[in-house]
Amino acid sequence: MKFAKLAVAAIALAATPALANDQVVAGATVTGPEGQAVGTIVSVENGQAVLDTGKHKVPLGVEMYGQGEAGPTITVTKAQLDGMIDAQLAEAAAKRDAALVVGAEAMAADHAALGTVLEINGNNVVIARGGDEANKVTLLRSHFDATDHGLMARLTNAQIDAAMAAQGGQ
Repeated sequence: MKFAKLAVAAIALAATPALANDQVVAGATVTGPEGQAVGTIVSVENGQAVLDTGKHKVPLGVEMYGQGEAGPTITVTKAQLDGMIDAQLAEAAAKRDAALVVGAEAMAADHAALGTVLEINGNNVVIARGGDEANKVTLLRSHFDATDHGLMARLTNAQIDAAMAAQGGQ
C-alpha cells in the first residue's frame, strides 16, 4: 500500500498556512527545510496534493505546503516523510495481522458480511463466504485491514464475485 493516510504526518508537517499557494500544482518539485527535493506533486484535487517521494505517494492538504523561492516547500525532509509513512504502514500491518486469525469474521469494503477466515497460508487467506465452507474464496493478506469495525476486506462482495466470474470460479 503506497498510498497512505497521514494523521500523524499531517500534524508534523504543519506549515505556515498560505491562503492560496499557486505553486502547488501537478509536476512541481517540493523541497524540504534543508532545500533538498522531497518529491514531486503528481496531482492536485479537492484540496489534496499527492506528493510522490519515489517511495510513497502521500496525500497532503494544499495548506500543508509553504511557498519557496523555487516552488512549494514542506517542513520535513524526504527521509523524515518516508520514515513517517513506513511507520504508519508497519503499524497498520501489525494491527491487520493481529486481527487476521482463523475464525475471525470479515466484512467486505461496503460493510456487508464477507465470511469467516478458514485458513491462513502465508499471504493467502481462505474465507468461507457467509460462513459456508462450500463457498470459499482465497484473498491475499494485503486485501485486508483492521478497522474500528473489525476485519475488513478492501473489496466488496460484488468485486469479489466479478473477479471469480472472470476466472471461471463461479
